[in-house]
Amino acid sequence: MAERPDKIEVLVLNRVSQAGLQRFPAERYALVTESPSPDVVLVRSQDLHRMALGERLVAVGRAGAGTNNIPVDALARRAVPVFNAPGANANAVKELVIAGMLIGARNLAPALDFVRGLDKAAPDLEKRIEEGKKAYAGLELPGQTLGVVGLGKIGSLVADAAIRLGMQVIGHDPDITVEGAWSLPSQVRRAASVDELLKASRFVTLHVPLIERTRHLVNAKNIALLREGAILLNFSREGVVDDAAVLAALTAGRLRCYVTDFPSAALIGVPGVVALPHLGASTREAEENSAVMVIDQVREYLEHGNLRNAVNFPEAVMARESPYRLAIANANVPDMLARISHAMGERGINIHNMLNKSRGDVAYTLVDVDSPVPDAALGALRAIDGVLAVRYLPLEP
Repeated sequence: MAERPDKIEVLVLNRVSQAGLQRFPAERYALVTESPSPDVVLVRSQDLHRMALGERLVAVGRAGAGTNNIPVDALARRAVPVFNAPGANANAVKELVIAGMLIGARNLAPALDFVRGLDKAAPDLEKRIEEGKKAYAGLELPGQTLGVVGLGKIGSLVADAAIRLGMQVIGHDPDITVEGAWSLPSQVRRAASVDELLKASRFVTLHVPLIERTRHLVNAKNIALLREGAILLNFSREGVVDDAAVLAALTAGRLRCYVTDFPSAALIGVPGVVALPHLGASTREAEENSAVMVIDQVREYLEHGNLRNAVNFPEAVMARESPYRLAIANANVPDMLARISHAMGERGINIHNMLNKSRGDVAYTLVDVDSPVPDAALGALRAIDGVLAVRYLPLEP
């Protein structure tokens, strides 16, 4: 990678919160809105799949959780980590889920439409209101069962809020982390499968990423397991729910309401569908939290090589024990550490501390050494078969 003599250039796409952008020191970073070859790209919703990102690129930051708009795997092959901000928008999404549950339970969307359609000049307006309201009688949340699919930060917050509202909560997440399990309220009952959860729940909310395994997670086969009059909420991703299956379930009365943050053409205007314009993270607080979190992670990587919340690289954090640090991305193959160590030892470079982590086909090595690293040693490391990138990160005096 060619050296850039001036500041680190950060291409900012979409509107990223100033609370985050201000964390880039002006003396070291240049924020731009156009560049043919930036060092860093910051993005929210813009699609990068067809965008030429330039040869200088070393990191991409997504000011949010989902990364479907980013060519994650292709960037991994270029040794470019993609950072996101999981959990930064969790409270915003949690609040919208609770709002969606209330909208569905109390028939608020059709009730609002009914009132909007009234003739306010009609002499019997009050009578029409009283007669019309009978069609919108709802149900209360206490005592109802909520099924939560996906028990990460958002799912755990939703479960906790529902319990506080007096609901029974059942959860399913085969990939739950130890941290997630610790943060989960103890009252949450475990479902062994999505099918078991659907059978037991009056309300179901989804909080999983869209990957091949979760595409059409709720589909024509298992949506039939829901209790009649169930309420389904999707604040996860478009594609996690099969829209055709939802429409059929609404027609059959299996579903009372479908609340979604992803208004596809097939759903707009359909009775029983409450479609919102992707409002999950659309609060000032969530945008600030996401920007601050991802920018701090990008800076930590650029300045110290540490990896936190990179969706295509392993988690790798090592405390500095020397002013001379190397960050090496390489193919996850046998004998790589030995070759790296040998290349440095041949040139009289003593390793003070080393951390090696892997994720799939990619491995990442942080090395603190006891002396400055000459260009010849950097060249030797870059010449090792399987090494994807070498960055030298000395502390500034």
